[in-house]
Amino acid sequence: MQTDFNHLNQPIGALITDWKEPSYPSNEPLNGRYCRLELLEPAKHAESLFAANRLDTQEANWTYLPYGPFDNLAQYRQWMETMCRGNDPLFYAIVNVATSEAVGVASYLRITPTTGSIEVGHLNFSLKLRRTLAATEAMYLMMANAFALGYRRYEWKCNALNKASRAAALRLGLSFEGVFRQAAIVKGRNRDTAWYAAIDTEWPALRDAFSKWLDPANFDNSGEQRVRLSALTAPIVASLSGE
Repeated sequence: MQTDFNHLNQPIGALITDWKEPSYPSNEPLNGRYCRLELLEPAKHAESLFAANRLDTQEANWTYLPYGPFDNLAQYRQWMETMCRGNDPLFYAIVNVATSEAVGVASYLRITPTTGSIEVGHLNFSLKLRRTLAATEAMYLMMANAFALGYRRYEWKCNALNKASRAAALRLGLSFEGVFRQAAIVKGRNRDTAWYAAIDTEWPALRDAFSKWLDPANFDNSGEQRVRLSALTAPIVASLSGE
C-alpha cells in the first residue's frame, strides 16, 4: 500500500475510501472437499473430539494451549460449555467429510469489524487431522471466509517457542511481523507471542496457491504431493524489517 504525504511532507497512511466494515462470521458451516467446519456443539462434538485427542498419549497437543489436557469427557465437555458458546471466540469443529467425525477445533477470535481485523486461533488438531488435506483445507476455508466477508487483516498468533505453529503460519502464507516479549502468563509460565498475518491485497495470490495445492491433480496415485504448499506461498510472504 502506498504512503501519502501531508502538507508538511510527513509520510502518512494511505487514504481508505473503498472499504466497508465487514459483518461478523455467520453460523453457517464452511464446506470443503475434505472437511466441513461447523459451529462447535458440546453435545454433538465433544465425545468425538475427546476420543480423537486421546490418541495423543503424550498430550503434546495441549502444551501451548492455555487450557487442557482434560482427564475425562465430562471435564472436556464442561470446558466447552463454559468457553465455546460465545461469538468471540467463535469455535468450530473440524469434521472429516468422509467419516463425519469431528477431528479438530479452530476458532475466530479478536474479531474487530471496525478495523477489519480477525484472528484464527485455539487450533487443536488431533492425530486424525494433522498432516492431512483436511487440515490445510480447514485453514484455507477460514481464511477465505474472513476475506470474503471483507476483513482486511487475518492474524495468527502463537507462543514464540511453538516451532510447529510458526512453521505452519509461514507455510499457509502468513508473514512474520515480530515477537511481543512477555506478552502473557500461560499456565504459570512466561509467554512471548509471535505475530503473523495476511492482508487482503495478498489474498488473491494466496487463494490461487491454495487452489493449486488442494487440487487432486497435485497428488500422485500414492497421495504424495507434487508441489509443496510452502513453495507456492513463499513468494507471497512479506519480508518485514520494521524499518
